[in-house]
Amino acid sequence: MGKKTKIALTGSLTMLAAGIGSLFYAGNYLYNLALNKQANKDAIFTNPSTNNQIPDKDRTDINKKGDSSNFFDTIHYQDVFLDSDDGLKLHAYQFLNYGHDYVIIVHGYTSEGKLMHASAKHFYEQGYHLLLPDLRGHGQSEGDYIAMGWLDRLDIINWIKYLIDNDSKVKIILYGVSMGAATVMNVTGEKLPVNVIAAIEDCGFTSTWEMFSYQLKEMYNLPSRPFLDIANIVTQIRAGYSFGKAEAIEQVKKSTTPTLFIHGDKDRFVPFKMLNQLYQSANCPKEKLVIKGAGHAQCEKIGGQVYWSKIDSFIRKYQD
Repeated sequence: MGKKTKIALTGSLTMLAAGIGSLFYAGNYLYNLALNKQANKDAIFTNPSTNNQIPDKDRTDINKKGDSSNFFDTIHYQDVFLDSDDGLKLHAYQFLNYGHDYVIIVHGYTSEGKLMHASAKHFYEQGYHLLLPDLRGHGQSEGDYIAMGWLDRLDIINWIKYLIDNDSKVKIILYGVSMGAATVMNVTGEKLPVNVIAAIEDCGFTSTWEMFSYQLKEMYNLPSRPFLDIANIVTQIRAGYSFGKAEAIEQVKKSTTPTLFIHGDKDRFVPFKMLNQLYQSANCPKEKLVIKGAGHAQCEKIGGQVYWSKIDSFIRKYQD
């Protein structure tokens, strides 16, 4: 091999290594930005392309309004814990009521169970027992990453088993908002006990890949490939799951749980078009509700009585 050839080859390999290194740097950056529990999320929460469309920052503001804000101060609850299949200690708030009907209320991205007190207040006043889990990596639950509703589905199934172990006659409704809605849909795609009678998903996304692809375009005007491919590899290494498997749209195809699909038509964080994609893919008994003028996680606020009346009437159809 001649000297010039060696120099050219060395230069090419150096450029290739630099290119690969840059891609992995970008993939690791995206992982930290979106999924690392400890990483600063300001780039997401203050992005002008999704102004006032922020997942649970918006949801938290809603829950601070009105007399529901002191729900945790006025109604007795207990802290309950269980271990995940992979050894994390998970936490939930449990509110006891009368009868056998339970609602599991699932929070969204970077939120926690206690910030869902507006929803908790409504369901409690309807007579339901409540369980408000902190998803892994949130609130009092262990975990240093955000699972985007995928590994969380297995955790919620364990919470379902926990409720059944304490009351074999329990009837369970699943309710989630944003990432919590994706979690609920992912749960319904698994084999569930007959105790789970209905599910409500509010502004959930079709898949983790599609969600991140949309956000990459909105926030940075970048294509999904190759950046998400590399971020996916990093996620598999650091968090133990794959974007390619975290697909609520595939889970609802397998679901037999009656599901109410809800979305605001002004949602720019989780695109409104995902509502019909999910609804059309679902093979379970299903209904949908569009809240006009609602952005992301604003359906309860904007919809008001229409929102809750639809949810309550939907649930009643599947109660004995």
